[in-house]
Amino acid sequence: MSCSPQDLRDYFFNELLESDRRSVDIHLRSCQNCREEVERLRATEAALLAARDEEPPQRIAFISDKVFEPSALRRWWRDFWGSAARLGFASAAMLSAAIVFAALTRPAPLALPSPPRAELARIEAEFSARLQQAVKAAVSESEARQAARTDQVLAAAERRYRLEREAILLAASEDHELMRKRYGRMVLASMERRDEK
Repeated sequence: MSCSPQDLRDYFFNELLESDRRSVDIHLRSCQNCREEVERLRATEAALLAARDEEPPQRIAFISDKVFEPSALRRWWRDFWGSAARLGFASAAMLSAAIVFAALTRPAPLALPSPPRAELARIEAEFSARLQQAVKAAVSESEARQAARTDQVLAAAERRYRLEREAILLAASEDHELMRKRYGRMVLASMERRDEK
């Protein structure tokens, strides 16, 4: 059975045939989503049964009733906010007023005296010295990093060279031992053949 909301609704309201009801029961045991849907239907039914009955209203109000007609101020306010032209004009007027107010209340800028030439030369010399010091510090830091990296690369190369050399020596030693054993067997075999003659 597929997960069909119509089948679950009919199952909940006992509108299914007995064979279909059994297949839905089997499906509900294996499908968590369908079990949750049936539980939601039960909760909805319980909530509806718990709600109290209310009397319908005796009279239906019409739009033309004076009770629903807004006041003159509300109508003006709604018309004002509903008109793009009026809103644009009000925005432009407020922006103009803010610009005029800011221009009238802004204090006059202070005139800063220009520094004398000697002071300017001292500031330039101080800046140049700080710049040179910063460049030297950056260069020395870069050289230190480069030296550390070079030391790491050299140490790694030396380790690799040492391991390769040890591997070659071990292989040569094993080959030498193998050759010695073969030579020993050959000597023994030749001595046995000589003794047999």
